Amino acid sequence: MKKIPKQEYTAEFKEQAVKHAQAVGIVVAAKELGLVEQTLRNWVKAAGARKLMGPAPSR
Repeated sequence: MKKIPKQEYTAEFKEQAVKHAQAVGIVVAAKELGLVEQTLRNWVKAAGARKLMGPAPSR
């Protein structure tokens, strides 16, 4: 089985996704943005703890 590469998102995208999720709900926002619900839930939780970050710098 071929491994699917991990998708990386910018901090700006994550912030906008969290705002959208807070406005319309996580399930709806995840579907509209093409995200897995749990990923968006993690971002919302991280944003609440002020720990939402973009992708790690490339080596």
